[in-house]
Amino acid sequence: MEYQDYYETLGVPRTASPADIKKAFRKLAREHHPDKKPGDKSAEARFKAVNEANAVLSDPDKRKKYDRLGKDWEAYSRAGVDPDAASAGGRPFGFGTGNASRSGQQGRVRYEFRSAGNAGEFSDFFRVFFGGDAGPTDGGGDTGPGRGRRATGGPSFDDILAGMGLNQPGATGGARTARPGAAASAPRGATAEAVAEISLEEAYHGTTRRVELDGRRLDVTIPRGADDGTKVKLSGQGPQGGDLVVKVKVRPHPVFTRKGADLERELPITLAEALLGAEVPVTTLRGRVLLKIPAGTQNGHRFRLKGQGMPLLRAEGSGDLYARTRVVLPAKLDDDHREAARSLLDAIGQPDPRATS
Repeated sequence: MEYQDYYETLGVPRTASPADIKKAFRKLAREHHPDKKPGDKSAEARFKAVNEANAVLSDPDKRKKYDRLGKDWEAYSRAGVDPDAASAGGRPFGFGTGNASRSGQQGRVRYEFRSAGNAGEFSDFFRVFFGGDAGPTDGGGDTGPGRGRRATGGPSFDDILAGMGLNQPGATGGARTARPGAAASAPRGATAEAVAEISLEEAYHGTTRRVELDGRRLDVTIPRGADDGTKVKLSGQGPQGGDLVVKVKVRPHPVFTRKGADLERELPITLAEALLGAEVPVTTLRGRVLLKIPAGTQNGHRFRLKGQGMPLLRAEGSGDLYARTRVVLPAKLDDDHREAARSLLDAIGQPDPRATS
């Protein structure tokens, strides 16, 4: 039975999109339709091949299987399925249909398939490759030979791949395909996880933590700007060559609240500073800076200190610090103080702030 290159049949590259495949199929199906060339056996064969190629390449699951195995379809015979267990009806691999003859020497068996069907049937290659599953064609409303037909019985594609060692981790998605008879690689160790609890100051400047694993001590570098949930991966440092993943947990801070790369804090100011204005010191994680408070600043006013927030994780720049004022009133006033305050407030003549609310 001859291997069929479905991409070549449709005249599309292996990277063709579903739309490209559908377009090529419709063009060729119209060109080789038996109604256009009655009695032309080559046109019938071509029409059959085009429909068969479309039935595979337009189905994502079939296309993935076809791309994974491709010309290695003959390795099915080495999948652990006993050819001699085939029925007399001609099912050499325990599934599919069709007439077959067998010849071989020194234990090697070669199978030749002859299809007695017409242009509306799928080839024996298709039935062997996909276990008789004709499945859908292009899903676009065109009627293709074999639509909806499904043969049953026999091992599934994944069962066969398992017997060949082709569906092991790392062999899917076309990334790496093991050859029949090749020794399976040793399974990689599991990923180990650990938690590193750090302060906000350590998250700002970066720090290290020591982790013990299987009697080994490993120093883990926590980058500047790390946040809750940041993961640091040490490839190959886990059990049996696996990875070690350290998850960062940042402790709450008594002064600063973090929101991404930005920080917020409360800034207490006096009544005089709020009324008359002043320059007040503000402590940041980088150091102390002076903030100019304008006269008449209200309680709860929010000032932005650009670039005084957290450093961006693994990037240049920093977030901002937002300082929210809290005007602190004098707690104890004696008679003289109250009299002085009353004289000041009467002189200012502040209007009722509730009059417009």
